[in-house]
Amino acid sequence: MAGSTHTVTNQPPPLLGYDVYGADRALVAAVERHLDPELLDEARGDLSALGRAAGSAQLQEWAIQANENPPVLRTHDRYGHRLDEVEFHPAWHRLLGKGVSAGLTAAWAQPGGHVRRAAGFVVWTQVEAGNGCPLSMTHAAVPALRADPALAAEWEPRLTSTVYEREMRPPSRKAGVLFGMGMTEKQGGSDVRANTTSARPLAQDGTYELTGHKWFCSAPMSDAFLVLAQAAPSPGTAQGEGGLTCFLVPRVLEDGSRNVFRIQRLKDKLGNRSNASAEVEFDGTWARRVGEEGRGLRTILGMVAATRLDCVLGSAGLMRAAVAQAVHHCAYREAFGGKLLDKPLMRNVLADLALESEAATTLGMRLAAAYDDGSEQERALLRIAVPAAKYWVTKRCTPVTVEAAECLGGNGYVEESGMPRLVRESPLNSVWEGAGNVQALDVLRALRREPQALNAYLQEVGRARGADHRLDAAIKDLLTELADLDGAEARARRLTERFALVLQGALLVRFAPPEVADAFCASRLGGDGGAAFGALPHSLALEAIVERARPLS
Repeated sequence: MAGSTHTVTNQPPPLLGYDVYGADRALVAAVERHLDPELLDEARGDLSALGRAAGSAQLQEWAIQANENPPVLRTHDRYGHRLDEVEFHPAWHRLLGKGVSAGLTAAWAQPGGHVRRAAGFVVWTQVEAGNGCPLSMTHAAVPALRADPALAAEWEPRLTSTVYEREMRPPSRKAGVLFGMGMTEKQGGSDVRANTTSARPLAQDGTYELTGHKWFCSAPMSDAFLVLAQAAPSPGTAQGEGGLTCFLVPRVLEDGSRNVFRIQRLKDKLGNRSNASAEVEFDGTWARRVGEEGRGLRTILGMVAATRLDCVLGSAGLMRAAVAQAVHHCAYREAFGGKLLDKPLMRNVLADLALESEAATTLGMRLAAAYDDGSEQERALLRIAVPAAKYWVTKRCTPVTVEAAECLGGNGYVEESGMPRLVRESPLNSVWEGAGNVQALDVLRALRREPQALNAYLQEVGRARGADHRLDAAIKDLLTELADLDGAEARARRLTERFALVLQGALLVRFAPPEVADAFCASRLGGDGGAAFGALPHSLALEAIVERARPLS
């Protein structure tokens, strides 16, 4: 029996038992804006079902279990035979199976699939971000495999399946498969042209034997992997001219034997504890070429672009989770004679956080819609907008989650609140799939080599011209900076940041409530904000902004 001093008061109820999708007004609006009306009813039903599952006590408990019981590497069996398997807690498999069955790898197989899947990915990240890695890799493998129509025909139905099968067996005997990726090596990092893994052609056309290592291999429990290796020039012309090439490496071969895929160790990394990243060795590993020899970078760029967009969506999901928890806490917690939510200074902080979250969601969903459209104009927009969004949104994730945790005070510093898990995860997407400098340089590359990309971007932001004088001024300033690209590499981060902010401002001016667009343009484009959150002009409609972000079902 509790003592008389242990009466619990002034503690908010847990944020459980609600529809994570339906309570996110910005996300719901984006889906309704970008999806064909004929698809809306079905999408609403599917996303609400996923949202209710995401907000349930059961799935939140699975997320805790998956992170409290991290994966374990089993290199050998009891007799000394190589296993190279990663063992996961059952909660991990339940969550991953739920993500697959919800269609988070099936975007390419249905109309409006990218918008629907992007919204689901934002929702699902708020449950447990770790299983987003294999879901993302599997989703993103499709455009890379399409460089080889025969491979795509064989693998795409399994990649886009809504069936999760965890057992290791030949892919042809599975209804659904997961993909991982291995590009990074010790000596090269993002400079994948420095890769030393070699590929020796075998007798059968298109097949090779790999020797080498990968410093980071994502999702090592997967059924197959896309990797880069240096193909040796072959006699004759059947195998091509050699050079950096993309390969498909299955874990289990068609005869049921294990491919050589030696997991040396799992990485002890910052972020979630549920997922596994590994160092792997290839030694006579069977592989099949994807695309042409020497064109590995071009082949895998489709995968990289898709995973970069997932970095944006994942960061948007983390920010939304953090802001929802902060607003929820402050709606119940009392201090200094009233609810924290009603205190002007706290309201300012929450509103500022809500702006960042809504801008990230709105931008991510717009880019997903561009994938569904698929026109030349939209593809050109993606070429410059994806690296800009990946650069900026992922970098904003960490300060947002840290500030949101601070809104909970000491409670936010305790593991049971869930906030530390969000904070630890928050830097991941900025590092993964090319850190900040890589994204900024990619934006410069698009500016110099693909003028249609800049034209598509300017047409997109131009649709909002005249609606807000601060946005108009920001567009003008950006054009001035673009007029002279001498010494642009040293300014690449500044340019990339402006590309992202101007695009976010234009989208919010067009689509968000006036109070949200006004506050964003004032603080992010007009200079009327602070270096830290909570310095918005007090004259803005802060109460309405916070109320819009409140997670009410």
